[in-house]
Amino acid sequence: MRATKFRQAAFVYLHVAILYESAAFAMWRAGRLPYSRMGPPWLWLILGAVIAGLVFVGLLRWQHPGFARAVWVLHGLRLPSLVKGAFFAGAAPFLPPSFYLLGIVVVTINLWMLARAAWDL
Repeated sequence: MRATKFRQAAFVYLHVAILYESAAFAMWRAGRLPYSRMGPPWLWLILGAVIAGLVFVGLLRWQHPGFARAVWVLHGLRLPSLVKGAFFAGAAPFLPPSFYLLGIVVVTINLWMLARAAWDL
């Protein structure tokens, strides 16, 4: 039962990562991701993919509750910016509120699956 929960959490995380990477790639191709002092967008796309792959493998193979809890906390940090974009974007939003609302749904589902693996042992 534990292995099943971790496998489910890993694959849900992988799908969320693919969705995020795809959105970031589309935004980059549309000129919405500017170069910053932290490096070019393509570098961050590659780093994001590597980190997502490591988290996926960690959840799938390691199956450590502490690791799943840490991923849950870090992934939960995405919610404030998504809520801001969905409900408090102002008169000229960067992206439509529906983009952020979908992000809230996806992140919440991922947090649920991570919580099942991390705390429901």
